[in-house]
Amino acid sequence: MEHLSKSDDTSVDQNDQPSTGTPAYSTMSTDSATAYFRTNSNASVFSETVDDSSYSSEASPMHWPAEKSDRLNNPVLSKLRMKQHKHDMNKNYDDFEGVDPELEMMKERFAKLLLGEDMSGGGKGVCTAVTISNAITNLYATVFGQKLRLEPLNQEKAAMWNREMNCLLSVCDYMVEVTASTQELQDGTSVQVMTSRPRSDIYVNLPALQKLDAMLLEILDSFQETEFWYTEKGSMSSNSIGSELFGRVAQLNQEKWWLPVPCVPPDGLSEESRMNLRHKRDCANQIHKAAMAINSNILAEMEIPESYLASLPKNGRESLGDTIYRYISTPEKFSPDYLLDHLSLTSEHEALDLANRVEASMYTWRRKLCISHSKSSWNMVKDFMADIERSDKNQTLAERAESLLFCLKQRYPGLSQTSLDTWKIQYNQDVGQAILESYSRVLEGLAFNIVTRIEDVLGADGA
Repeated sequence: MEHLSKSDDTSVDQNDQPSTGTPAYSTMSTDSATAYFRTNSNASVFSETVDDSSYSSEASPMHWPAEKSDRLNNPVLSKLRMKQHKHDMNKNYDDFEGVDPELEMMKERFAKLLLGEDMSGGGKGVCTAVTISNAITNLYATVFGQKLRLEPLNQEKAAMWNREMNCLLSVCDYMVEVTASTQELQDGTSVQVMTSRPRSDIYVNLPALQKLDAMLLEILDSFQETEFWYTEKGSMSSNSIGSELFGRVAQLNQEKWWLPVPCVPPDGLSEESRMNLRHKRDCANQIHKAAMAINSNILAEMEIPESYLASLPKNGRESLGDTIYRYISTPEKFSPDYLLDHLSLTSEHEALDLANRVEASMYTWRRKLCISHSKSSWNMVKDFMADIERSDKNQTLAERAESLLFCLKQRYPGLSQTSLDTWKIQYNQDVGQAILESYSRVLEGLAFNIVTRIEDVLGADGA
């Protein structure tokens, strides 16, 4: 009886002791760089095995009895301890979630990626490639959408951009292509084995895009102390322009009514500041060209959707119109620059419309060329001479349309995506191409905006 009483007292004392162990989850700051990892450890803090040899014969710091007892193997007490441990774990986890809203945002983004932006979960969402492409585009709009001035990106948005882009780009770490290679065994025998290596397009383009990304952020960070400043359009009057408050003001186009107006001192910028701005403009312009070249190559590698080919007109003349078709089909030497000068386009909207029509006619003639080459043997013998003449004409027209489209894009570097580009992005199912295309597209837009903002400042300096 005495032994039983002592045992019960000991049990009560043990359960009454407060828990001072390390909690399962620790509160982390939102700025902590360790809050997000690509991979998790295989070992869990809740799965450690208990070994009898791990018990020490010395006194426990909690003043619990150190001797091994049958109570440790009591199933009732074990369930009580597990229940209490689970309660503490859930409590600490709730506290962790309450102080880390960025984790909730990442959960939401991850859920949208898995559901294909179909929040009903009914399987009606878009494919993974389109979802990641939209995620990169939306992230760019969130971080840089309101970036209307030449100034450093604030730390919060810069951290968001780097963190979430690393998560989205981490998919590329697992994209490989399998190739056959020869391996020699220890006995000198050569065998063929299949080895994996990173996809060639990702291996070449992704590091280049990440380098361009870092260079653009570096250019923005360099605008900390400047000789120019910005003011809103509505706060200026005609009498205040040229004063010490506003100085020289850039004459922005009416189409840019929402942009803040850059101002420089009445005496203009210093020569050092002016040269520094020109150097940054040239660097951003080169980055823009590089990103545009990568984007064009990725779009060219994407498959043309069958639905786009089905929507093409029956002939290229119907798409181009009589005036342009008459000039493009002339047997004389063709000059795309002369044709664009003759058309005298007045806006980018007209240029985009012409680009869509020229592109449609180009693929119409290419499709006719492929159809004429895929005829059966007896039809080719029957219409041999006619096919040669028709094929040469379609090939010439397609090449001229391609040169006209290229010249048009050179004249309007900020031209929006054509209809074919939109179709390709919408129906693309290659995740790697989707990441490279969207990443290069947003960097192209950011570089173009930086160049435009610098030119506005230089325009105010020369006013």
